[in-house]
Amino acid sequence: MSIDFQQEDNGIATITINRPERRNALDQAHYDLLSDAWKRVRDDPAIRVAIITGAGDQAFCAGADIKSFLTTAPPLSALLNTQNGELLNRGLEVWKPIVAAVNGYCLGGGMTLLLATDLRVCTTQARFGLSEVQRGAFPANGGTQRISQQLPHAIAMEMLLIGDQFDADIAQRWGLINKVVEQDALMRSARDYAMRLAANAPLAVQAAKELAIRSRDANLATGLRMEQLFLRILQESDDIKEGADAFKERRPPAFRGQ
Repeated sequence: MSIDFQQEDNGIATITINRPERRNALDQAHYDLLSDAWKRVRDDPAIRVAIITGAGDQAFCAGADIKSFLTTAPPLSALLNTQNGELLNRGLEVWKPIVAAVNGYCLGGGMTLLLATDLRVCTTQARFGLSEVQRGAFPANGGTQRISQQLPHAIAMEMLLIGDQFDADIAQRWGLINKVVEQDALMRSARDYAMRLAANAPLAVQAAKELAIRSRDANLATGLRMEQLFLRILQESDDIKEGADAFKERRPPAFRGQ
């Protein structure tokens, strides 16, 4: 049982769902470990960006483990513990950017996890789908919510209500994926995104992500006002001064997230 966590000095953390024998499907124990990993990304100021991937070359994540998770209902009391075991795709607020490296099957809970990431790279053999309705359930953990925010209505409904799988070319055409690469280039491409993200001003990156995501639930006037407030706060930061100095001196900035 493992959710591997690797942290580098350059501000990049890599989370690997390490259960290849089950196509990296998640049971409750793995969901708990994944929750801990996301909280570590959220809380450690040395981490600027995270990559999420799956072990092996067959699957990113095949979703919830049907044998040990979907068919075992938790007690009703657990339904009211809304802050327990929070996940990236189920309410946990992580404003640091997340890059998904999809190395194979991305189904069910794997898809809902993907929908909660920011930049996405997949291999040519990746397969996607929200297949829960074919198993008697529906895509929870944000599946019914984010899919209709990120895709046109007709495409979102086809995915939700029919549940068929589709390939990497379709995923890119629909806008679910930024880049499709060969298997041996996957982590290199994901790390390239991560390094570019980590090089930017951390406070500015996190503020931009939070504002963009909160805009889904706010009217334009509220969103514009939030932009003004966030920008005014950032104008007091060391990073914005460093950005201006680096521009004038024609050198790369050295942001510290302060």
